[in-house]
Amino acid sequence: MATQGEFDYFKNIGEAGMQHATHKPWSDSQCGLYLMELGAMMGLMPEGGRLLDMGCGTGWTSVLFAKRGYDVVGTDLVAEAIDAGRRLKRENGLQNLDFVVGDYESLAFREEFDVVVFFDCLHHAVDEVGALRSAYRALKPGGICITSEPGRGHERRSRAVMEEFGVTERDMHPAKIIRGAKQVGFRRFSVHPHASYLYISLYRQQQRGMVGKLLRIPGMRTLVGLATVLFSKHQAGITVLHK
Repeated sequence: MATQGEFDYFKNIGEAGMQHATHKPWSDSQCGLYLMELGAMMGLMPEGGRLLDMGCGTGWTSVLFAKRGYDVVGTDLVAEAIDAGRRLKRENGLQNLDFVVGDYESLAFREEFDVVVFFDCLHHAVDEVGALRSAYRALKPGGICITSEPGRGHERRSRAVMEEFGVTERDMHPAKIIRGAKQVGFRRFSVHPHASYLYISLYRQQQRGMVGKLLRIPGMRTLVGLATVLFSKHQAGITVLHK
């Protein structure tokens, strides 16, 4: 069951905040990071098919998936966010995109989708097993669920946000996701390095302090990138679940 803070979030961030949330990734200073994360997920997804975008917020991810050619349904529990998504749909002239208001912990879809996506949203779940059960139920046999989450340490880093807005922020690392997925019936799993770690270690230009000094050493970025691939995926990897 979502907290009241989740329902009120888009009201509480104000008009400027809503404009920012609606026009992501382009409105955000981390635009490159978002695009890299979504690109990594798309690389792990099948080409085409029906896609359920869980916890889609204002729907900007749903728009990108629809432009890529998927038949998309975006769902979020906040009506104001879904209204914003429907405006984006009209503005972009997309016929292969629909939105529904609903709590992803208790959706009623059954064997309708080839792909279910949790992009940076499963960590808001009070009951992640319920959300994964909704995903499993919604998938056709042989379909996949793919998650990209902030992972270990996220709850600690998000204390100020939780106190200000009353939202749920939890650690949601691959081991926790896979434990829940096993409970609801997923049969195969794989974990891949989170694109955010690769972006920070290999591509982001401005690094400050000691980290910045280390990364300016010739060859250090390559070594850090390799270490990221080898060690970071269990911290906050992209998790693929096969039905």
